[in-house]
Amino acid sequence: MNRTDWKQTRLGSELELLYGRGLPASARVAGDVPVYGSNGVVGLHNKSLVEGPGIIVGRKGSVGEVAFSDGPFWPIDTTYYVANRGGNNWHFVYFLLQHLQLTGLNSHSTVPGLNRESVYSIEWAFPPKSEQEKIAAVLWKIQKTMEIEDAIVRNAHDLKKSLLRRLFTHGLRGEPLKETEIGPLPESWVEVTIGSLGKVVTGTTPPTANREFYDPGEFQFIAPADLGQTTFIYTAEKKITQQGLAVSRVLPKHSVCFVCIGSSIGKVGVTVGAVSTTNQQINSVIVKSDHDPLFVGYLFEFKSSYIASFTSPSPVPILSKGKFEEIKLFVSPDKDEQREIADILQTVDRKIDIHESKKRSLQDLFKTTLHKLMTAQIRVNDLDIDTSEVKGT
Repeated sequence: MNRTDWKQTRLGSELELLYGRGLPASARVAGDVPVYGSNGVVGLHNKSLVEGPGIIVGRKGSVGEVAFSDGPFWPIDTTYYVANRGGNNWHFVYFLLQHLQLTGLNSHSTVPGLNRESVYSIEWAFPPKSEQEKIAAVLWKIQKTMEIEDAIVRNAHDLKKSLLRRLFTHGLRGEPLKETEIGPLPESWVEVTIGSLGKVVTGTTPPTANREFYDPGEFQFIAPADLGQTTFIYTAEKKITQQGLAVSRVLPKHSVCFVCIGSSIGKVGVTVGAVSTTNQQINSVIVKSDHDPLFVGYLFEFKSSYIASFTSPSPVPILSKGKFEEIKLFVSPDKDEQREIADILQTVDRKIDIHESKKRSLQDLFKTTLHKLMTAQIRVNDLDIDTSEVKGT
């Protein structure tokens, strides 16, 4: 890598980490000045402690986390804020601190903390300011695109929540509503037990000491951690072999999984593999042919908290198979309506999946580009790059 024109120095010569000042929620006055804690914005106030732009670094708690403020802000006492002693481009310094992964400099074992001297002692090469601006501009553009994708995903999730409520309380046929124990519902919808929707299967774990059951894994072995990111279970952290599958309770495609044991009780997912299985924390419904399985999956998602409320009180929350099967829900008796409701929600899920995938790709691109730009594996000094969005900061 050729960076002979970069200045080799220590961070302590380029910046200073200053202590934030405490500002409890009770002392804040309504305003538009962001208040930063170690993990980002924690509130608003009517006055600033620091004029922007500025960089906030987590000192206690979320150690080494880095945030950027374009305008005035108030960093509280769990943070440092950066004094730009070297006159470097603010955005460049922000991205550099991300690249240096200050989260790994935790100096206290019981109470996480970031020691300033550990940061100051880091040696690094700083490019000329004109190149700093170009580096910052490239990374800023990728980051802004990531934020756009993130906003699209958040809005799609909000839309899905609204649709779940509307579709499972009003249906699609415009029919009159009737009062039930769980609120108004379409007049034709009928009360059913979960057990009547299909065969309920409690998962099991093949003996882990027998590696023939796990290596090399071929079929999804679904655990609670694999549920909840999306409605559909596209991947599982663990897989089992054909031998492992033979001693497991096999699930066909579009089985509806519900976590019934532990702290993540209530998580829902629908299988997409032709064959899969789960551990014992999950009850699954192999849905009967007179119901649409995706409709049942979305119904469980909508009524997740209600279903989880039947959990037996104990140190480890448990919703037994028997109790799970007895829980009553309301469904449309019209399978076509069930399918139409599922199709609407699946359209939103596809949008979420597409933009989540784009966001992941952009995150990978950002991480790779950040590393290569900060280590001069890629040089942008001779490129014509619009730096207007980061220049002067």
